Amino acid sequence: MTDAATGSLSLSDIRRLKDEGRLSISPDAPEAEIDDPDFWDRAQVTDRPKRKSVHLRLDAEVFDFFVASTQGKGHIRKMQAVLSAYMRAHRSNRPSD
Repeated sequence: MTDAATGSLSLSDIRRLKDEGRLSISPDAPEAEIDDPDFWDRAQVTDRPKRKSVHLRLDAEVFDFFVASTQGKGHIRKMQAVLSAYMRAHRSNRPSD
C-alpha cells in the first residue's frame, strides 16, 4: 500500500465518500480478532515522548515536496517521521564510549 492510499479521514470525509459511492468495504474482509485471551492482561500503556513546539523555516521546495507527497494531509507528521528516522540512524552509528 502506498502512502497516498493511507491517511486520516474525518467523519464528514467518510460520509461524503459513501454518498459518492466511492467508499467500499470488502465482504471478504476479515474480522479483527485477537486470538490470545491474555493479550489485554499483558498490554502496557506507554507514554508518547513530550513534543516541543518550534518555528521552522524550510526551503519552499522541501515544504512543497512533503505537501505534495501527502496530498496536503499529514505533511507535518511525515516530516517528523523523516527527521526521527534520520536521528535514529545517526544515533545508532555513534561510536561506543
